[in-house]
Amino acid sequence: MSAFGGEFSTAAHPDKEVMKKARLLAVVLVVVLIAVGGFLLIRSLVHKAPANELVLYGNVDIRQVELAFNGNERIAVMAAKEGDRIKKGELLATLDTLRLSHAVSQAEAQVKAQKEVLAALVAGTRPEDILKARADVAAAAAVQENAATLFQRKSMLAEKELISKQERDDAKAAADSSEAQLKAAKEALALAVAGPRKEDIAAARETLKAYEAAFQIAKRNLEYAYLYAPSDGVIQTRIVEPGSMASPQSPVYTLALTDPVWVRAYVSEPDMGKIRPGLSAEVTTDSYPGKRYRAWIGFISPTAEFTPKSVETREVRTSLVYQVRVYACNPRNELRLGMPATVIIPLNQPDTGKTTEEDRCKEK
Repeated sequence: MSAFGGEFSTAAHPDKEVMKKARLLAVVLVVVLIAVGGFLLIRSLVHKAPANELVLYGNVDIRQVELAFNGNERIAVMAAKEGDRIKKGELLATLDTLRLSHAVSQAEAQVKAQKEVLAALVAGTRPEDILKARADVAAAAAVQENAATLFQRKSMLAEKELISKQERDDAKAAADSSEAQLKAAKEALALAVAGPRKEDIAAARETLKAYEAAFQIAKRNLEYAYLYAPSDGVIQTRIVEPGSMASPQSPVYTLALTDPVWVRAYVSEPDMGKIRPGLSAEVTTDSYPGKRYRAWIGFISPTAEFTPKSVETREVRTSLVYQVRVYACNPRNELRLGMPATVIIPLNQPDTGKTTEEDRCKEK
């Protein structure tokens, strides 16, 4: 019996140990479940937005501009490099301007010359020219009178056969020629007195307009030799170097517009009626906790789409949402491309009508 009893006690000892471990594991599991449940409850309470505001989640995006010369010429200067922060109107690059400057000078000279031509036509015939035309008429009249008298005399002598018929014919030809010259002198005087034709003045005026247009084009081509920044931003890419041939189809810089940036967020269909373009908002990030950036709703997509996998929301991922573009002021370049961001939109706010970048980001 002692041997049997010894064997029974030895076999029962491992079962008690297993039961103790099972009870301990169950207690630990219950504690973990309670802790996880409490954490999720606290998290849901913390992240639950108040009833008077809408919270959206998204990522920061930026706009880019491909800068190119509006002309064809060789690049002389590239003044900016990658990473440079530039201001609106800052000179970024310059083309070779020798040929363009000569074109401007040529067009300007043509305009000046044509202005003189038009001025002469508008002013009409000078008094001195009219006096000369009158003198020419008087001289032609004297010649014609003398030729006519000579012809009459020679005609009488020819009838008496005192001169040859040839001499009479020569006198008649001289008389006819002098008469024609007198008529020509009178017509020239009439033209001088009447002045230039209206059609000639109109044609000269239109020619001047053509030269002036060519002059403006030449000046604009010269202006296009200088590439200025269209807005504030950061040079993201310097594509070419001095010596390259520029054209409107070949960008030379990529400019990142960093103020304002915009946050691509998504709103569910039940919340669509709560927002509209122009509403003020605030943007926060994990990189700068506690800091809020002035923002506003700039665009709401007219079409629905399935929630992108990269968007973390409390709704079911297969539900339909609408893309919202929220512009955010970024004066210190703290909001970077791809940065996760939270958008807080106060509800029931009046529409101020300010939706432009200038109005929003310059407010204090």
